[in-house]
Amino acid sequence: MEANDDIVNVDARGRACPEPLMLAKSALARSGGKAVEVTVDAALARDNILRMAARSGREAEVRVEGELFVVRLGAAKA
Repeated sequence: MEANDDIVNVDARGRACPEPLMLAKSALARSGGKAVEVTVDAALARDNILRMAARSGREAEVRVEGELFVVRLGAAKA
């Protein structure tokens, strides 16, 4: 997990489910309200993270970079 001033980055490439989801949840818990970007290389991992975001009321968007998916998780919706 890597953090800068505005965002926490998680590289979950090459990891089997449910590990990317667990890494995303852990990063959100430690983010201190910052956005979290999780990079995955599997559509299943992308979909699991998006479902978790929807269930928890978080904003989420996906950016495709070649064969990678970058899922950006924002703050929980009020």
